[in-house]
Amino acid sequence: MANRTTPAPPCLDVAIEIGATPRVVLDAFFDARLLSQWCGTVRSVTQPATLGPYALEWQAADEKDDVLGRLGGFLRGTVMQFEPTRGFFVADLFWLPPDSGPLGPMALDVACTLCLTSDGRPATRVRMHQTGFEESVRWRRYYDVVGSGWLRSLESLKTLLETA
Repeated sequence: MANRTTPAPPCLDVAIEIGATPRVVLDAFFDARLLSQWCGTVRSVTQPATLGPYALEWQAADEKDDVLGRLGGFLRGTVMQFEPTRGFFVADLFWLPPDSGPLGPMALDVACTLCLTSDGRPATRVRMHQTGFEESVRWRRYYDVVGSGWLRSLESLKTLLETA
């Protein structure tokens, strides 16, 4: 009998280097004004502490994805771990889109490590890793869409923090 390997479930795994300290980068994940600037949120309730809320809201998009419907809505979870210079972990994470049922549960791990840029300046490597999956077209499409969305958002964060 032939050996079949099951492909790994899809997940989000994106990283970027930002010319700012880990503390400054992590603060931007919890500051409502900064979240709206780099992540496009219209509202957020976040607390950088164990069992703190992590809830982000985006305006519903005008366009409709064939599988997911309109993008936007809410992403909400519970901060299970927060280290001011290393990162945070959110569990029980759900996406509540504007036009359909929730997607979850998921987990989000944001890790920050000090590094040096190619020209020797200090920077922070930010890695976002999001997991949670049930086999379905909707889940697969979610990861197709969210990966590029978070990468664009992290690039906006980089621009925001490096030009501030």
